[in-house]
Amino acid sequence: MSGGLPSVRPVGELVWGHATTQERLLALCDVGQRLKSMRPDLSMMLSWEADMRPSYFPEGCDIPLGALVAEQPTEIRTLLDHWRPDVCVWAGGQMRRLLMRAMRERNLPSLLVDIEAEELPSRASRWLPDQRHRLLNGFSEILAPNKDVSDRLRRAGVPAERIRVSGRLFQSSSPPSCNEDELDDLQEKLKSRPTWLAARLTLSELQPVIKAHQSTLRLLHRLLLVITVQSENDLDNARRLLRGEGLSFADWENGEEPEDFTQVVLGLSEDLGLWYRICPLCFLGNSLIRGAQGTNPLDAAALGSAILHGPGVVSHSQAYARLAALKAAQKIHGEEDLTEAVIRLISPEKAAEMALAGWQVVTEGAVMTDNLLDKIQDLLDQTETSHAAP
Repeated sequence: MSGGLPSVRPVGELVWGHATTQERLLALCDVGQRLKSMRPDLSMMLSWEADMRPSYFPEGCDIPLGALVAEQPTEIRTLLDHWRPDVCVWAGGQMRRLLMRAMRERNLPSLLVDIEAEELPSRASRWLPDQRHRLLNGFSEILAPNKDVSDRLRRAGVPAERIRVSGRLFQSSSPPSCNEDELDDLQEKLKSRPTWLAARLTLSELQPVIKAHQSTLRLLHRLLLVITVQSENDLDNARRLLRGEGLSFADWENGEEPEDFTQVVLGLSEDLGLWYRICPLCFLGNSLIRGAQGTNPLDAAALGSAILHGPGVVSHSQAYARLAALKAAQKIHGEEDLTEAVIRLISPEKAAEMALAGWQVVTEGAVMTDNLLDKIQDLLDQTETSHAAP
């Protein structure tokens, strides 16, 4: 492992997930978060491939272990002896022969998930007996993404009862909650006003977003913009900028609410559970600069908001690609693009069309995630029972 091992294994159940892509890594973080809500003493440990450079870990990852960089017997023994995982979830291909054998010998319950046809181990020779089953049959169960992969696994010698077609493993959403009374009051107050959201803005994005809003106000005089930023320092900068531009704003953090003359609402991103529900269209920040990490779009999509974003979505590129494929998200490249997109998409019909497509993306991996959660819990329960037996 790269970077050395942390010194202490946490008390309680430990699930080890290994991911071969960034999307799978984020999906396993979500699985960990949901598992921990059901089993409070559980910890989630994640490893990944050496060619990956993860820069973002949601809350579900307790132990970002690092890259699996080699397959040496001593290293494998140290890894398994030190961490003693209760269950392993291997997402994708690139399985290690010696590691898989060590897991089999230790009877470590394990699941293989989301492996594509091109990631399956290849047969060494058509003239020799097929040995792939030795690598694959150590898994308690394989959750295949489709029937083609399922058929290939059976031809490789995996018993049919160990294979279940469950769909792709995607990052899921656990959207933030909000105060229902506050939501009802705001919906009643703003029901006749077109409203859009600029969420998690960085300091460099404040100016172009405010300028875009000023341009749209020339055509949509009652348009309301909600801006959220990440910190109190950013909040102070945003206040100064809005005053300098002469815009009337409600300072949400100081208890102010929007009135008929209010042009902007300003607050912190901790209230996004409320604003995603209020605003049918949102621009997701930390994305205007190419190479920026971006903001997870799935919470906004899950709560019914059509999505705009810049070119910088490094940490969530696959989620944005899935949304774009169904026209649930649109990329913009600056102030002028943003102005045109808001004017075009702020109508309830256009925003609702995008939001419906976004909901399809959010629910796409729900069956797989639910199946995986059930299987992990079954294996943990079986392990707990075996440990308790005399």
